[in-house]
Amino acid sequence: MVEPSEHFNFVRDVMDRWASERPDAAALWFVDSPGGSEQRFSFRQLAESSRRAASFLVRQGIRRGDRVLIVLPRVPQWWLAMLGLIRLGAVPVPGTALLTAKDIRFRAKSAGACAIITDGDGAAKAEGFHGIRILVNAASTAAVPAGWVDFDAGLRAADAGFDPEPTRGDEPGIIYFTSGTTGHPKMVIHSQASYGLGHRVTGTLWLDLKPGDVLWTISDTGWAKAAWSSFFGPWQVGVCVFTLGSGGKFGPVTALQMLSQYPITTWCAPPTALRMIVREDLSQWQFPHLRHCVSAGEPLNAEVVNAWKAATGLTIYEGYGQTESVVLVGNFRALGHEVRPGWMGRATPGFELAVLDEQLREVPDGEEGELAVRVAPRRPVGLFREYWQNPAENADRFRGDWYLTHDRVIRDTDGYYRFVGRDDDVIKSSGYRIGPFEVESALIEHPAVLEAGVVGVPDSVRGQIVKAFVVLRKGVAASDALRLELQTHCKHATAPYKYPREVEFVPSLPKTISGKTRRAELRQRGRL
Repeated sequence: MVEPSEHFNFVRDVMDRWASERPDAAALWFVDSPGGSEQRFSFRQLAESSRRAASFLVRQGIRRGDRVLIVLPRVPQWWLAMLGLIRLGAVPVPGTALLTAKDIRFRAKSAGACAIITDGDGAAKAEGFHGIRILVNAASTAAVPAGWVDFDAGLRAADAGFDPEPTRGDEPGIIYFTSGTTGHPKMVIHSQASYGLGHRVTGTLWLDLKPGDVLWTISDTGWAKAAWSSFFGPWQVGVCVFTLGSGGKFGPVTALQMLSQYPITTWCAPPTALRMIVREDLSQWQFPHLRHCVSAGEPLNAEVVNAWKAATGLTIYEGYGQTESVVLVGNFRALGHEVRPGWMGRATPGFELAVLDEQLREVPDGEEGELAVRVAPRRPVGLFREYWQNPAENADRFRGDWYLTHDRVIRDTDGYYRFVGRDDDVIKSSGYRIGPFEVESALIEHPAVLEAGVVGVPDSVRGQIVKAFVVLRKGVAASDALRLELQTHCKHATAPYKYPREVEFVPSLPKTISGKTRRAELRQRGRL
């Protein structure tokens, strides 16, 4: 992994480089909807726009180090505003357009945000925000509400030659709020270098990007995944970021249509999307340009990997990381790694990982423990600085020479890691430790099941028992006979003691904003 120099700024050191070396190469390709209007930006255009954006932001009163909420759907202005903020040295605080008014108030207060950049829908939810208010995609200058400033008009009138002072690599670079399956989300603060430079391994090793590639990532702009694979990772390598705008609502058929219609070479999709996509009739689709597929965000079920490969001949390369990091574990095509379905892959070069017990001792290969990242004597570049303004969480996560992920894993003798579950998700029943992911994977192998969420619920005899919340595929009716069939199926698909003793059919699973199953809510339901 490359070490940062004293000064580092992603826009000055990476984007400006590409603007100089490959000025007319495509950098951002925006499609409003399948077959709809398009906008394309070269690296030269993005570099100029980033200067204009930084100049405009300064004129509004935003300064280096200021925190700025950016709450936008997938529109080009999200990328332009992010580039301007980073060039300036202000600290973007991305949030999904799904945030409520309460969410925005919480984030603004917690981050001490001086400004918000949003669209008309976001503005309606930010009425109580009293800082600098910047509006994107106003219908006209006359349509900008009182107290708001027009981003698009301001960008056109701004100074294309503006050049702020360079930032240090250790300065605050970006803040993400974790998705928060329990309690309030925490603020994860990265330095200018930890994401801007650290994601080089994401782009080169895991995404396996090469000049001329076109990368499409299915991700909301408010998720750290967008920073991974729609911003820092691909632009470190100088490739084109493809995006489907908010007018193109996600659906499995839409995704397949985009892959077939556009020259997308590299595709990143979350497991929740892939599980729906492989249920479609894939035999009728051809993807003439697609060469590399990756997935992250949650563990990917082996049956999804196998179904996609059987239909397309393409392997899905899983990767693991957190909002707090770049890719930590992956199946790296660039390094010739063999993909083992159900396993996350091997440690990313530049990171020393270990599987630890509660006393921070390494456990033998094949035994379950907590995944940890060594931070002493050398802290890896791609790890966050801290949980901002949260000393208790920092003390819990940084212990001894380690950063503790709070994720339970097993490592085999070849160095491959398998995800077991979050610390608080592992089920303890009759002396057994059961990871929910394995049971969920067994359930979705059944043709009747679309999704499953598995938790432990209290039991007077066993301590806990396994309970499954199951979403059935369209046209499948819930019944006691189907419940028994699923239980029997699990006994054969995995160790019999792991089968769900309770199965509840539900219309949908509760999800975090980033699309992960809220198991804490399922556990609460299980106690009722």
